[in-house]
Amino acid sequence: MMKTFIILFAVLLFTPFVYSQNSPAAPPVVIGYVGGFRGLVNISSIDARRLTHINYAFVDVKDNRAWLHNEVTDTTNFRLLNSLKQQNPSLKILISIGGWTWSKNFSDAVLTDTSRRAFAITSVAIVRQYNLDGVDIDWEYPGMVGDGNVFRPEDKQNYTLMFQAIREELTKLQQETGRYYLLTTATGGFPAYLDHTEMGKAQEYLDYVNLMTYDYSFGQTGHHTNLFASKNYEKENSAHKAVTTYMAAGVPAHKLVVGLAFYSRGGVVESTADHGRNQKIVSPFRAGGYTYIKDSLLQKEGFRLYWDRKAKAPYLFNAEKKQFASFDNERSVKYKCRYVKKHKLGGVMFWEYSSDPKLYLLKAVNRYLSEPTKPEALK
Repeated sequence: MMKTFIILFAVLLFTPFVYSQNSPAAPPVVIGYVGGFRGLVNISSIDARRLTHINYAFVDVKDNRAWLHNEVTDTTNFRLLNSLKQQNPSLKILISIGGWTWSKNFSDAVLTDTSRRAFAITSVAIVRQYNLDGVDIDWEYPGMVGDGNVFRPEDKQNYTLMFQAIREELTKLQQETGRYYLLTTATGGFPAYLDHTEMGKAQEYLDYVNLMTYDYSFGQTGHHTNLFASKNYEKENSAHKAVTTYMAAGVPAHKLVVGLAFYSRGGVVESTADHGRNQKIVSPFRAGGYTYIKDSLLQKEGFRLYWDRKAKAPYLFNAEKKQFASFDNERSVKYKCRYVKKHKLGGVMFWEYSSDPKLYLLKAVNRYLSEPTKPEALK
């Protein structure tokens, strides 16, 4: 009996600790980013029963610390979002740190052991103080220019060390409370992101890697959130390309979460060729979120909806005004959800909840993630 105990103790002692709670058998997650940067969140518009996770956007980085940029409204929003657990007790609320605007100080914050520890401690302190469920990191981008952010070659290794430090602090909190806390990240849905990170190592500390498989078109019109590459554009970015490159880099399929765009991107173009696709943008055109597109733009004279069969992506074009817009709709969401199920991925996430207040796309997500898997799903 004593010999058996000693062997079992040795196995437990020398077996690496597995941080992630998710597994290949877990049902797909539905992660919604909810913006608090505009002020108080209208929780009456949030259907918590349709979500598994809410990532609160955003917490800032200042003086090597996680910092509530709008403390009064942020803390109120934490309380309001936690109240949604009355509708859905299994809902998880995470703080998302960074974003496009507030990523400029990440590189400094994780540069040394001392700064990383300060950043990790203050990140988890927010989770502890406001009874939240974890931390999401949205660093745009390590080792690359973003919105005027500081970046350096050391970001590649420090990115991994940052997650290690945060995970250590979350584990300490877990030992205090007996609860498991999530650590996730939003990442660039393009191969260059992998050149500046160690995703195979970083994922060991993470529960989910949320692929920002959107914002693919800049300067000229094109699909900004396509599932596959378009015909004659095989090298363009896509959700499928992101998934395959991340898996090749060592991220398990069940941790990968495909991003959906509840908003549009586009512009006024020079030419009407190819229904406005792959044309130079000469001036802005804001088509807005999906609810507005469906209820308003699609009803206006001159606007026509098109579908790229190969890319599995819709787009809108007004030939007279030369206005183009790319976005997700119910049809593209269907294919993305079926793709997630077919390849046993972690689930889907989307930016951002308020862009589709009538929940057209979220209802589609729930419908298609719950439907029986069919062999011909992607045909």
